[in-house]
Amino acid sequence: MNIKAELEKVMDVSKVMQLNTFEIEPLAVKAIMINEVVPSDPLQDFYGQPDADYVKTIIPLFQKAGCKVSTIQDILQMGVYITNAVKTPKSQYVIEKSSIENSLPYLEKEIALFPNVKVIMLMGDVAKKAYNLISKKATKKNAIPAVSTYKSRNNEFYYGSIRIMPSYCITGKNILIEKSKFEMAAEDIAIMLDIIT
Repeated sequence: MNIKAELEKVMDVSKVMQLNTFEIEPLAVKAIMINEVVPSDPLQDFYGQPDADYVKTIIPLFQKAGCKVSTIQDILQMGVYITNAVKTPKSQYVIEKSSIENSLPYLEKEIALFPNVKVIMLMGDVAKKAYNLISKKATKKNAIPAVSTYKSRNNEFYYGSIRIMPSYCITGKNILIEKSKFEMAAEDIAIMLDIIT
C-alpha cells in the first residue's frame, strides 16, 4: 500500500500536504510513532533520502533502546511506522494550532490505515495536541492529560485497546544534545517494542 495514494483516495488533494509515498504492508504495523512536523525539504523526512536529517536522529534512539538498526527500513520491519502530525512545514518557530487542525484529517485517516496497531507514541507536544484533538472528537475527552511529558510518560493511557505513550520530539539537533530527553525517549521506545513483540 502507498500511504499517499491511499489518503488521496479519500482526502482533498488540492491541499498541499507532505504525505509518505513509499510502499508498506499495513497489517505488519504494530506501532505508530507520531512526530511533530514535516521538514521543509521532503528529502529530509523519515522516508526521504537514506541519510536524511530525521533518520539521523531516529536511528540513534532505536540503537539506544537496544535495537540493531541502521536504516528506516529496519525500523519498519520491526512493525514500527513513523509519521508526522503536521503535514506542512512550519513557517515560524512555534507551530500554530491552525496548522495542526489543517493536517488532522490526514493524520486521522493515516492512523486508520493500520488495523493491527497496539501502541501509538506521541513524540512531542504537537503530536500530543493532535492526538488529543482526534480523541476529543470521538470520546469528548483527551487521550492524554494536559500535563508535562515528564509527569505523564510513566503512566499507562489507552484509546480503546491501543496504548498511547507520550514522549519527546524525535527530530531536530536538540534531541541528540539534550541527553536526558534522548535517554527518556529511548526508554519509551524500548517499552513500546516490548509491547509489540
